Amino acid sequence: MKFLDELQKVLSFDERFVGEANQIIKTKVSDVARANDEKLLKALLNNDLLKEAFFTKVDDIYVFDKNKFVWVLESKEFLPDSYTMYKNKIGLVDSNNNLISQKQDVFLVWPYKDCILEGGQTKENQKRDEIFYNETLAPDQVNRLLAPKVLGNAKRYTKDGVKENIEFRDDDNLIIKGNNLLALSSLLSRYEGKVKLIYIDPPYNTKSDSFLYNDSFNRASWLTFMKNRLAIAYSLLRNDGIIFVQCDDNEQAYLKVLMDEIFGEMNFINNISVKMSEATGVKMSHASKRFPKLKEYLLFYKKANFDGFYEIDKYESEEWDNENNIFLENFTKNDRDTIRILEEKDVNNEKDRELANEILNQVKIKSLSEKLKEYTFRSFEDEKNWLFENSYRIIKTAGSSSLKKVVMNAKNIPNQDIGSELSSQGVLFFYITDFNRNTDQPRLRVIFADTNIYKNPGDFWQDIKTTGAIAREGGVQLNNGKKPEKLIYRIIKMTTLPGDIVIDYHLGSGTTAAVAHKMNRRYIGIEQMDYIEDKAVKRLNNVINGDSTGISNKEDVNWQGGGSFVYCELLEDNENIVNKLEDAKNSDAIKEILNKAIDNGKLIPSVIPGDLKENEDDFDKLSLDEQKNLVMELLNKNQLYVNLSDIDDEDYKVSEANKAFTRSFYGKE
Repeated sequence: MKFLDELQKVLSFDERFVGEANQIIKTKVSDVARANDEKLLKALLNNDLLKEAFFTKVDDIYVFDKNKFVWVLESKEFLPDSYTMYKNKIGLVDSNNNLISQKQDVFLVWPYKDCILEGGQTKENQKRDEIFYNETLAPDQVNRLLAPKVLGNAKRYTKDGVKENIEFRDDDNLIIKGNNLLALSSLLSRYEGKVKLIYIDPPYNTKSDSFLYNDSFNRASWLTFMKNRLAIAYSLLRNDGIIFVQCDDNEQAYLKVLMDEIFGEMNFINNISVKMSEATGVKMSHASKRFPKLKEYLLFYKKANFDGFYEIDKYESEEWDNENNIFLENFTKNDRDTIRILEEKDVNNEKDRELANEILNQVKIKSLSEKLKEYTFRSFEDEKNWLFENSYRIIKTAGSSSLKKVVMNAKNIPNQDIGSELSSQGVLFFYITDFNRNTDQPRLRVIFADTNIYKNPGDFWQDIKTTGAIAREGGVQLNNGKKPEKLIYRIIKMTTLPGDIVIDYHLGSGTTAAVAHKMNRRYIGIEQMDYIEDKAVKRLNNVINGDSTGISNKEDVNWQGGGSFVYCELLEDNENIVNKLEDAKNSDAIKEILNKAIDNGKLIPSVIPGDLKENEDDFDKLSLDEQKNLVMELLNKNQLYVNLSDIDDEDYKVSEANKAFTRSFYGKE
């Protein structure tokens, strides 16, 4: 430790190597060391301990061992938190990597931004130490990590049962079990530029998350995790593709800036607030100190071209607007349908006006309160239902000085209770003919009640229920974060068409895939947690067999069942060793796993098997957890899954069925 302290002390005197909070930026030191920087060499030579370690004396000349120096510099024992080229502070920097408070060309930076975080946890109680692969320093490892993977254990689920030994078809829906970063990168060869919609509900980086990022820079790890996956998601989207990312207050601000960088600030569309809970329960215990958390966010971005929504998913108001207080006698549903068609035109003409006046000629207006006296309602609820059912022939009036001028300048006002006219922009409007001509803004404009019953949700979605029956949707339960089908239904309905591809790479209980299936969209779901078969696969099988929950009702999609999906897994290699290691109960079992890994060449290249044998006594002195952690560190994490390039390598023992499915997916003979 004295040696490393001396090295840090010497490097700290050179301002070129010192970042925020006096942290040493190791990559900058490495760069100048490889260039035999004179100032660095003099500093090292002036310290006897470092001179002895890094220099060899040849004929009174000191020769610098740069390889040894860089090796020490990059070892995890020396400044383990300084692995990245970025300063160890999260904040805004200019194009010269200088932290700033306000400027035009700014980016969000954080430790490990230039790294790939695998994020390979598969069990909720598995808090594994994650490895960061630097994109510049470890290109071979990164390329191998992100290379297409072999797909195995493929099954096609239909109403008739489950079929194995299958090949992948162009119209198949797909569920993949495996690390979502590696699965996403494997999708690129087939789906790059073909996906219309991506929705994800990722871990929110809270203590209650399934994922725990074992690093002193918790937020930095989370941002790296998100960045790696969002970058691939961007490539998968069509030019008119869009993405929704759900989050809460914990990381919303940082995620917004990150997505601005990946998708472009100009491609930000909305930050939607979604009401996710009621002001009840445990959250109210702190209501005297802070406002209870009732909402989450949907960050909504386009890739490039987005022409707008295909259909607005309006919601029905639960309360009657008492300003709707005029009833139209002699006005039928057919009359209203014709009027509605005229209203929906961008521009109207004289024929439209004449047709509207002809329909309205027989209409007589009557006070709604007088009309209600004609009925005997058993309850307030019955009266409310009658009002909503008859909203097509109930109106309110609104004041307008501009429309008054149009009417007063019209050639003639028809001799009827309600008339129609064209505005100065050529838009048809309706008005009460007997209005007060002596006021500047008379209440003459007619607004039909049925146009206000259904409301545009805007960017505050408070109408979707997130409690009660939601927990039972799809016949499966997920303790944390299960989203209602109606939420995903709104997103898919407004932004996609039948046949479009939808991806959710944090599939969880399978809500996105279930809704896409019921709406006749193609979908891809990825989930790396082991509960995938008990949650998502079970739920989608229920959907095929006619699941009646969620949006299955007649008002939404009237789901009757049918369709199919394919389930497959990223073929594991070292991942099997990891699972066995976690389950090992004693030291002998751990040694057996280690020996098999040595025999099969599954350790990182720098490990020499002979050295392990020589240090076996030291290994025995470690606790069981320490032994597991050591073996885990020795495993080559780039070999957790089998790469497509190794499909015919006999060492991996890929079955013929798995080969056939994999080749059908990638389109290779």
